[in-house]
Amino acid sequence: MLKHNVPVESVMPPEQDVQSIKELEHILRVKGYQAKLVGADGEEISIPDSVYQVLHQAVHAMASGKVVSIVIQDRELTTQKAADFLKVSRPHLIKLLEQKEIPHIMVGTHRRIRFEDLVKYKKQRDSKRQEGLKQFTQFLEDEGFYDDESSELDQ
Repeated sequence: MLKHNVPVESVMPPEQDVQSIKELEHILRVKGYQAKLVGADGEEISIPDSVYQVLHQAVHAMASGKVVSIVIQDRELTTQKAADFLKVSRPHLIKLLEQKEIPHIMVGTHRRIRFEDLVKYKKQRDSKRQEGLKQFTQFLEDEGFYDDESSELDQ
């Protein structure tokens, strides 16, 4: 069983497992499919949806030839772990907390950030960035600096 302080280990499937993983991915893609584990004695255990989602993502990545790592997160993270998750510096994260961009709680003199709040902030941040890129691209098109022909060359 994994513990919180164990190092992250990455898994890359050996070549002989690739076909089996692709078949498993196909099975997991079927909507309405209730995944179950079957024990050696034949006992069946339904897989909870949250576990199914992790399994599906891992199998999809492996079927695509990617290396898979699972990082276990606590529900409340330190400022350093939260900064690492967002891929920002700890001082920048502290600034976001002080500006109330991300909710946090105090545990003694230490700040803790709920993982769910980090995920919500990250989605909002990424959405704003995507919208900004769309607006910038539109501006460049309107000004004649960017057109469909040059975007086709990039592909």
